[in-house]
Amino acid sequence: MECLRTPDARFEDLPGWDYAPHYTQIPDGEGGELRIHHVDEGPRDGKIVLCMHGQPSWSYLYRHMIADCVTRGLRVIAPDLVGYGRSDKPSRREDYSYQRQVDWLTSWLVKNDLSGLTFFGQDWGGLIGLRLVAENPERFDRVVAANTGLPVPDASMSDERLVAVQDFRANAPTPSFADVAKGISSADPRRPETAFAVWQKWCWETEDLPASTVVAAMVDGRVLTPEEIAAYDAPFPSPAFKMGPRAMPSHVPTLRGDPSTSANESAWEAFEAWNKPFLCTFSDNDPVTAGADQGFIRRVPGASGRSHPRLEGGGHFLQEGRARELSKHVAAFIDET
Repeated sequence: MECLRTPDARFEDLPGWDYAPHYTQIPDGEGGELRIHHVDEGPRDGKIVLCMHGQPSWSYLYRHMIADCVTRGLRVIAPDLVGYGRSDKPSRREDYSYQRQVDWLTSWLVKNDLSGLTFFGQDWGGLIGLRLVAENPERFDRVVAANTGLPVPDASMSDERLVAVQDFRANAPTPSFADVAKGISSADPRRPETAFAVWQKWCWETEDLPASTVVAAMVDGRVLTPEEIAAYDAPFPSPAFKMGPRAMPSHVPTLRGDPSTSANESAWEAFEAWNKPFLCTFSDNDPVTAGADQGFIRRVPGASGRSHPRLEGGGHFLQEGRARELSKHVAAFIDET
């Protein structure tokens, strides 16, 4: 597997980001190795909050939460997914899959021998991280899910629905970012795979995917500064470095027969028996994951009977606009449980 590595100079003088990098070498699954980056801040004896980001962001998304959690006596560990941030970036879109991301982060988790964890995941950080929790339950004490999910395709999906999405992905013109925004905002809850296919196709076929534009457009509650916007582009010196963000949406299991469907079904079985504390902290205006919290609250025993805060505003990337509220809820959740 051929990998790219973003030059360290790209990460110098980023606003709010003076955290020392830590690196772990893990197997790439093809006989080589990958380097995964993480930050590790706070007291060594503090309760550990494992924060995982999604697509197309990186651990920089957690800078406000890191600072606030540390002041509350917590230790925060935030890795960069393979293909993002300061982690290595396999050079082909085909190098990426949902299962590989789970395998790579599992290797990182085990090699660092982390346990007693409070998991916090948003976007793909939840899709991957919840699989880590379900498959390594002995390492996790509690879970916080924020604007994320654990998707499984609709088992009753008709052949007509399936073929329509497959035909769109293969034959429709590449949508614009405006088409993506329109598709998400007008999604039919009876056919969620249709709107998401627009996002999948745009990411897959957009060679120079504008990571910072995506993040900035999906933040509510504050306006990112030009320097912060540049920080979200820092991991990607050229389009060649963007294969991870381009590839990952296509690996969300939305159609019957998609890879990782059975693995996610198994993860749901684990969570349907999960009696450890489970908290949802979703924003009230995220069109991407609207309603996903109800599935967790309804199906996970550890979420039953608990008050799950619904944050006012925040958008999809609620760590930007609602970091202090999130940190407060996480710290209180740890104290209470």
